[in-house]
Amino acid sequence: MTARAGSSGAADAPPVGMFDSGVGGVSVARAFLRMRPRAVVRYVADWTFCPYGGRPDAVVRERALGIARDLAAAGCAPVVVACNTASAVALSDIRRALPDVPVVGMEPAVKPAAAISKSGVVGVLATEHTLRGDLFRVTAGRYARGVRVVTAEGRGFVELVESGDVSSDRARETVARALAPLLAAGCDAVALACTHYPALLPILRELAPGVVFVDPAEAVARRTASLWDGLAGA
Repeated sequence: MTARAGSSGAADAPPVGMFDSGVGGVSVARAFLRMRPRAVVRYVADWTFCPYGGRPDAVVRERALGIARDLAAAGCAPVVVACNTASAVALSDIRRALPDVPVVGMEPAVKPAAAISKSGVVGVLATEHTLRGDLFRVTAGRYARGVRVVTAEGRGFVELVESGDVSSDRARETVARALAPLLAAGCDAVALACTHYPALLPILRELAPGVVFVDPAEAVARRTASLWDGLAGA
């Protein structure tokens, strides 16, 4: 499903293409539109294959490549892979397939989490694909020096967000299970490495009031805005 947002675009500015398996990437789109309210965003939610987490890499790669190519063919630039799982599995493939189009991906926010942490223990909440992908390994290796990184899968998080269930007892129990190993390890900063997860921030903060949760949407939006400005001649 494709949705269009934004007011009339700047003269000669291309629309920005963004996609995710579902509604998670809307957090990136909203952050970008706050920065560039005259921009147009074409957003694709791949609900047929949502969630990407748990699906074979080959399936995620094929879906992500197909959507990215469609957005580029429609004149979108940059193309934003507003999904951590798709970024982990297919970002390098998309960049090779679209050499003339700027492509922005999601990186686990290990760097800002490490900068915030006072305990020296940083948590990462992510999908299985993200945690076992090369992108996470490289990012953690580059930015986690001097801190211990503890990971946990947000099992069931995407399904909760897609169904709009972000405040029930069931949602609270699901979030508590995922948080338990991070809290037990002494994490005081946790990177949310899935664009769906910020929708659960009220519960996350309620269950862990002393923890800072890092949402990478703003950083990705800033990078997208910088690239779009260049293309728009701003």
